[in-house]
Amino acid sequence: MPSYSLHELCQLVKGELVGDRNIMISGAAKIDSAGSGEITFLANPRYKQYLTHTKASAVIVDKQTDPGLAIAHIKVDDVYYRFLQIFLLFNPRKDILEPGIHPTAVIHPTAVIGKEVAIGAQVVIGKNVRIGDSSKIFPGCVILDDVSLGEQCILYPLVSIREECQIGNRVIIHNGAVIGSDGFGFAPFEGRFHKIPQIGRVVIEDDVEIGANCTIDRATMGETIIHKGTKLDNLVHIAHNVEVGESTVMAAQAGISGSTRIGHHVMIGGQVGTVGHITIGNYAQIGAQSGVSKSIPDKEIYFGYPARPIMRTKRIEAVINQLPELLKRIIHLEKELEKLQKKD
Repeated sequence: MPSYSLHELCQLVKGELVGDRNIMISGAAKIDSAGSGEITFLANPRYKQYLTHTKASAVIVDKQTDPGLAIAHIKVDDVYYRFLQIFLLFNPRKDILEPGIHPTAVIHPTAVIGKEVAIGAQVVIGKNVRIGDSSKIFPGCVILDDVSLGEQCILYPLVSIREECQIGNRVIIHNGAVIGSDGFGFAPFEGRFHKIPQIGRVVIEDDVEIGANCTIDRATMGETIIHKGTKLDNLVHIAHNVEVGESTVMAAQAGISGSTRIGHHVMIGGQVGTVGHITIGNYAQIGAQSGVSKSIPDKEIYFGYPARPIMRTKRIEAVINQLPELLKRIIHLEKELEKLQKKD
């Protein structure tokens, strides 16, 4: 296990060191479990209590943290990102699928496979598929005809990519995700629902990460688009003809209905649901379990069911919490009024 001095780590993260520069660090850990010789971080004020009794040798803190910490620390501009840099130094990513094609993989002769590609057991690759250099396709994945997969992509086991979808570079798709399944489109006629052919495709741009068991539907016509840098947690569903802007994040079990437009740098909490054909503005935030029934402007924070501006929702919740007491007061006032009426 390599070791680095605090001075060396401080240079790596471009921080300001307070304490002994010669302390040696051989690992990174959480603040409540770190031991001697390890470095930790403090990003959430709720964990500040651990600073007084952590066994870590050093801690990474925000530049605005109050001075006077007894433990050696490095002040940085972005705690999460800077700790990530150090964490990866001690925990480099492992290469768990070597380049090469497993003998059980079924690859159509028209497929074009790039350099240094790794293809695992029981993978199926259809006609005219293009796989970029240094991509890794784990066992059990299925890639149907005319799919384009960029360079340095990772498809973990059992990912399915339907026909004609386009995947950019450095895209990571986790176990069991389905890209390009049919959109939910049916025309009611004479008591029956008749399937509308879903002839569009899915386009996923560079540096997108898609969690386990996500489903992204192909467009009815045109494209369902996930723009670059977006990150989807597990079990997220993106319906047909949705467009998700750059660097947007969605937590688990969010569901986005058809033809919704989501801006860039949007944050969507777990189990959020939206109706279709609305617009979520750039930099908007939506709290967990919210039900979004209409468009949200840029930079607004919404929460609740139905979703409203967060301060309005908090005021409504405050009133609801007072309802039992208000009911008692109303009953009391009704009784007093009844007495007055009897006197009259």
